[in-house]
Amino acid sequence: MAHLLVTGGAGFIGSNFVHSVLSDTDDRVTVLDALTYAGDRRTLAGLPADRLEFVHGSIADGDLVDELVSGADVVVHFAAESHNDNSLRDPRPFVDTNLVGTFNLLESVRRHETRFHHISTDEVYGDLELDDPERFTETTPYNPSSPYSATKAGSDLLVRAWVRSFGIRATLSNCSNNYGPRQHIEKFIPRQVTNLLDGRRPKLYGDGLNVRDWIHVDDHNAAVLRIIQDGQIGETYLIGADGELDNRSVIELILELMGHPRDAFDHVTDRAGHDRRYAIDWSRLRDELGWQPRYRSFEEGLARTIDWYRANEAWWRPVKEAIEARYAAAGQ
Repeated sequence: MAHLLVTGGAGFIGSNFVHSVLSDTDDRVTVLDALTYAGDRRTLAGLPADRLEFVHGSIADGDLVDELVSGADVVVHFAAESHNDNSLRDPRPFVDTNLVGTFNLLESVRRHETRFHHISTDEVYGDLELDDPERFTETTPYNPSSPYSATKAGSDLLVRAWVRSFGIRATLSNCSNNYGPRQHIEKFIPRQVTNLLDGRRPKLYGDGLNVRDWIHVDDHNAAVLRIIQDGQIGETYLIGADGELDNRSVIELILELMGHPRDAFDHVTDRAGHDRRYAIDWSRLRDELGWQPRYRSFEEGLARTIDWYRANEAWWRPVKEAIEARYAAAGQ
């Protein structure tokens, strides 16, 4: 039985990872989470208390990080400030968490010789033109376009440097856009779903042609576990599921699945610096580690996601009005 330290384990992707680990293995998990806007203790409700410990704290606290790393077999690093719009309003927390926090973790796993896996994003590569047939690969040059993606790119480079300079046992993964249960409702898909559940019309940024490569969060986390178990130390793996869709098509599918006309949405002001297209080539993960996503149909995964938000209104209702008020003030 292994002991995993999961940073950011009360956030969207991290909490789903914790649920998977505790459901599918006998491992113990310690979650370290600062409970900023995207972290919520309720995402861990119902999990076995004898195998889960929650620690409220920041990865920017070097002493706390070192104490927790010293007792872990594996560190899985999800913690990050991750909202692009927030990074444009105030970049400083992104530097503190994504760069300083990752540095603290790297120094601790170096001291204690602990296995480390670093979670990152395809946004570090910038964006692609809509008519470009290429996809991001593990060798695509970094070209971040926001304080968020720039600090995530910096954290990736720190991990690579600590592998080469100090020999830490680390792997990295960069993933396309996740969707699924427990995602904060300021994000694109849950915002549109909860708008409809709330009697509001969905909102489409700009022309709606921006393309994202969608992957269900459970598929992402299954790939992370496979990399931790079988990945080559020091290597980077891209995680995707061939889920390229433009935002307009996503909104139209949400409307259709929820029983509304496909054109029952409103156009709103586009986001600043809104990248046009992300696309992941995940062939290395498939060819080297034999991994395949479960949700090959985006429609199936989206329908299950809608069902979760419909059944868990008590989870998202308390923050809905504040989120919509903030977007309305920005014309979005």
